[in-house]
Amino acid sequence: MVSNPFYTDFRSKNTDRTAKKDGFGNVSGNEFDLAKDNAFKGKVIAILHLYTGIGHNENFDFLLPEKALQEKGFSVVRWQNALPDIEEFKKVLSKSTQLWIISTETQLLNASYLNVIKDFFNQGHGLFLWGDNDPFHKDADFVSQSLFNTTMSGYEMGDQVVSLQKGNSKIGIVPNHPITTGLEFLYEGITIAAISINNDLKPLMYSSAGNVVTAYYERDEKRAILDGGFTRLYCKWDTAGTARFVKNAAAWLANTERFELKTNLTQQNKIENNSLDVNNIISKFDNKNISSIIPQSLPNTDSTINKF
Repeated sequence: MVSNPFYTDFRSKNTDRTAKKDGFGNVSGNEFDLAKDNAFKGKVIAILHLYTGIGHNENFDFLLPEKALQEKGFSVVRWQNALPDIEEFKKVLSKSTQLWIISTETQLLNASYLNVIKDFFNQGHGLFLWGDNDPFHKDADFVSQSLFNTTMSGYEMGDQVVSLQKGNSKIGIVPNHPITTGLEFLYEGITIAAISINNDLKPLMYSSAGNVVTAYYERDEKRAILDGGFTRLYCKWDTAGTARFVKNAAAWLANTERFELKTNLTQQNKIENNSLDVNNIISKFDNKNISSIIPQSLPNTDSTINKF
């Protein structure tokens, strides 16, 4: 496994028998998250927060997830209930590591915004598509249908904590993935949607009913997550694992392996290649008979002066 300075040494591990556990059975302490604290200082997450609970007697203000993300250094630019001007959208995305879309029951995105999102994603930036029970996944579907040929559906009553997947079980958290670092137990959300899996997507969490509630995409240095249970971002936030899941997901979507480590490696290779070029030049002089490049006789300066 390649070392990553943004990540803790606990990357892709789920538990440590010697570590202290929290009230739900997960290892306790930020050193068991995927990302080191403040590792992503200066990195931006753009969020289309299209469902805030208005009209549904709910208050989804995103304050708790934002506080968790700030532990890792992320800052958040968030638009609520409506789309920003498309030029503003482009400007913010140009400075962002990832885009999160939290869907509502009606589709707000159109083809123009979709093209911007597709360009952003195809450049290697992260994408997190959040939906929930029918019909609260319209914009997630609009984007995922175009990029991954899949959608969300269903109105499953969840409200359970699932544990690590064992054997061939279709219930629980997929172990040993960076996003599930430090997680043995994870709350699935209250009422949730299922994700239709295809060759592009891989399951990350199965619901208590055996449906895929969280899936991820990783191909051609591009990354995305789809989740059918956004209620856990504000309902029962303090239940098993949600804060850690959110932090891990953001760290993984930042795709440092492409944008930071690969860039640094390229720069290092250039420096090494330049050093090799200099060394080659020096070695040519070292290996050459020095007498062959120094004149064997020098002009007689006295005779030159006497001419005047």
